[in-house]
Amino acid sequence: MKVLLVCSAGGHFKAIYQLQSFWETCDRSWVTFRTSVTEASLDGEKVDWAWWPTNRNLPNFLKNLALAWKILRRDRPDVVISTGAGVAVPFLAIARLLGIQTVFVESITRVTDLSLSAKLVLPFTNVLYVHWSQLQLRYPQAELIVPQSVISSHQGIATQN
Repeated sequence: MKVLLVCSAGGHFKAIYQLQSFWETCDRSWVTFRTSVTEASLDGEKVDWAWWPTNRNLPNFLKNLALAWKILRRDRPDVVISTGAGVAVPFLAIARLLGIQTVFVESITRVTDLSLSAKLVLPFTNVLYVHWSQLQLRYPQAELIVPQSVISSHQGIATQN
């Protein structure tokens, strides 16, 4: 499976990098921001560097829209997966228009409402993953995922009682 992983730097990059057990066996490429952390972590990976900042920056949004068009037509991934933030919007929108499957994994810090990025990509997302049941109740189309570490700690509590 060909996967395009799209994310901003920082926590969004960390979140998608932690999904390594899923994407490590895939034919993958990345779109993120060039920082010392992303450069070091993605050494040897296929990476396209996105334009930033993205927040309320129309010129960079347009540049990333053109970049999305170029990369998605060039690579033709089977799925685009993003953890946000602003760079996700042009990539998921163009991917959906091209008939490519799209997945957005909302930040674990979002408990009661979606992030702006998630709200913007919702119409272009085949699957939206959230980490909290109260968020899933508010957005019933979302699928609930629980991190393995949370499951393990809950199982440990259950066996202690």
